[in-house]
Amino acid sequence: MLASKTPDGVRQQIWAHLLVHHALRVLMWRTAASRGVAPDRLSFTDTLRAARRSVTASPGIFSP
Repeated sequence: MLASKTPDGVRQQIWAHLLVHHALRVLMWRTAASRGVAPDRLSFTDTLRAARRSVTASPGIFSP
């Protein structure tokens, strides 16, 4: 569900979702390559959960 109410906001939110999806896929590809497995053997959902944990587990690592 998109929270934006304006067309520009909707476009921005869609681009944000696409960028996060792409970043997670790149992470999956690099992880698979480093471990010598096929990228399609990794779970997108598990990768998303791991990324969420890593962001929420380290509060304050990004400056405002």
